[in-house]
Amino acid sequence: MQIRILKNGAAFLLCLLILSIAANSFAENWPHWRGPRNDGTSHKTDAPIHWSRTENIKWRLPLPGEGAATPVVWENKIFLTSAEGDALVLLCISTEGELLWKRTLGHGNRVVRGGEGNFAAPSPSTDGEHVWSFIGNGNLTCHDVEGNQLWQTNLQERYGTFNLYFVMSTTPLLDKDRLYVQLIHSNAWLVLALDKATGDEIWKHQRDSDATAECEQAYTSPILYRDAEREFLVVHGADYVTAHRLEDGGELWRCGGLNPVASYNYSLRFVASPVATEGLIVVPSAKNGPVLGINPAAQGHDITDSQWQIWKLPQGTPDVPSPLIHEGLVYLCRENGDLLCLDAKTGERLYRERTHRHRHRASPVYANGFIYLTSRDGVVNVVKAGRNFEIVATNKLGEPIAASPVIANGTLYLRSYDALYAIGE
Repeated sequence: MQIRILKNGAAFLLCLLILSIAANSFAENWPHWRGPRNDGTSHKTDAPIHWSRTENIKWRLPLPGEGAATPVVWENKIFLTSAEGDALVLLCISTEGELLWKRTLGHGNRVVRGGEGNFAAPSPSTDGEHVWSFIGNGNLTCHDVEGNQLWQTNLQERYGTFNLYFVMSTTPLLDKDRLYVQLIHSNAWLVLALDKATGDEIWKHQRDSDATAECEQAYTSPILYRDAEREFLVVHGADYVTAHRLEDGGELWRCGGLNPVASYNYSLRFVASPVATEGLIVVPSAKNGPVLGINPAAQGHDITDSQWQIWKLPQGTPDVPSPLIHEGLVYLCRENGDLLCLDAKTGERLYRERTHRHRHRASPVYANGFIYLTSRDGVVNVVKAGRNFEIVATNKLGEPIAASPVIANGTLYLRSYDALYAIGE
């Protein structure tokens, strides 16, 4: 009743302010390829589960070329990288499906695996004021959200020529005032912290390994572990997972056992990145190898097969899709479409079930009680989260997809090699 005594439209303005605050409190941006918490989960409760090429499509925007980079979303803007012939470009698209601007990031695109990968593999990141883009030729670029370039540097020129069997695919990790970058290839094993405002080096850590052959290389991305007591960077590649101090990059611990010496696989390059939740870091390997559950409180230089390894799944790792953790369960989507569900505390396998038998490259995401699994041929299976397996929807777009799904403010975004889709009921 007190609002009525406000004069000159103040009550009306106050109501608008309250509505605006309420709307913003429920908004959830997707600033990184694995979402707002860097773990593939969304808190939104209105994500769609049914669609087709003609059903529940808000809009479809054709793209200038192929790319596996996952889009990022901040409020009413979407950012993604793409090939455009020989060029690599950054696109800014409105959430209404309009191309707002396009900027060239570099030239000399390289295509690998019969068109499956190219230099538009790393995903951009945004803080709502700037967007950072990294492409396979080494160019790392910062733009403001209006498309003005603020700086650009080339990490190959600064830290050595990339030497990988395929293409550099790591996505820099944005956190506070820094970009954390890992460069793991046959010419270098480096972990970097860069100033996000300038691209200047804050620290550089030389990461040791005894990996050989293709195992010297990795296509993974760094993650952060943070809780009330500790925070550190997690880097995965060249046969080991390592934890690094944020202050100087120094190594806190490392864990091996992902490529056993007795049965060493010389082509075991890591592609799937780790994922973390409070009290647990889940570390995949490759080619049906092991998955580790590690205690983040680990101490000691080498924690392989120690008390800090909470559990180990001997086989069944995803080869490319990164793991997902939600409400005490770990989900592993294998490249053939099999979905494994583990108890996060014990590593006990609760089920292994078949979804769509086709190559899976995208990482799974969670929203509103469901897990979204995306295959290379454009089929997305929606599986009910929980200890019992149930497919609730199978959706087909008929276009190749390698990027992971994005869920922001009630809309599901799927980036195919042909177009960007906005999906919502």
